[in-house]
Amino acid sequence: MMNAVATTGLLVAAMRAEESIRPDRLFDDPFATLLAGERGKSALATYRTAAGVSVPIIEVRTRFFDEGLGRATHDDIRQFAIVAAGMDARAHRLPWPPGTRVFELDQPEVLAHKATVLADAKPACERIAVPVDLTRDWTDAIQTRGFDPALPTAWLVEGLLQYLDEPSVRTLFERIDRLSGPHSVILYDVVGQSLLRAPQFANALAMMKELGAPWLFATDDPASLVSNAWSVTAFDPGEIGRRWGRWPFPPAPPNTPAPSLGYLLEARKA
Repeated sequence: MMNAVATTGLLVAAMRAEESIRPDRLFDDPFATLLAGERGKSALATYRTAAGVSVPIIEVRTRFFDEGLGRATHDDIRQFAIVAAGMDARAHRLPWPPGTRVFELDQPEVLAHKATVLADAKPACERIAVPVDLTRDWTDAIQTRGFDPALPTAWLVEGLLQYLDEPSVRTLFERIDRLSGPHSVILYDVVGQSLLRAPQFANALAMMKELGAPWLFATDDPASLVSNAWSVTAFDPGEIGRRWGRWPFPPAPPNTPAPSLGYLLEARKA
């Protein structure tokens, strides 16, 4: 039985399934409906009711990270690691170059569920499941399965950090840093402090707390999560969403302070 945080992966899969059938879709995930299942659809219906306004942050985030992983392949990176992979189907749906290895880290029950659901689907790369408890030291486990810390690696940490406390967030990045060879990349997202205080998101946040997956961590200084060995570029999901014609809110007037509700980030190691 998956815990509450793992259940959010089913909810995200249901969102990706909805997006994939839109005529103006930002991406196509042909595995999302299977991965979401009825439990994911039900969680999404509850979330939509609680949230009221529909903000396509998951959809924009998914496309943004798809493109970031694509950039990493063009930089000749062939070792990838998805932390808290959940119901992520990128190992199956992205056009990976020959020789690519994708390590998926998550709870044993989560990876077992995914293996059952996708039993008849062939990954588009060498996919390596790493069943771990991410609250403990998982660095030996991933290396035991063939991960090479001397190689440049592209890491994806998507939709995870808000469920951790701050010490756990910083420990996670320290472990990633130790396992990252020169020219590695980290793609990650962070919730802004203003989102936790925004009235329009109060019901959705209350729903997540009731589900058993409260949002604990937020920061408006997301670049500080990595060491000085990394250069970080932060992006506002609203700006990206408006560029793609999918954001429901207009931009703030010029010269008006507008704290971001969240950040999408790409960090590169020297």
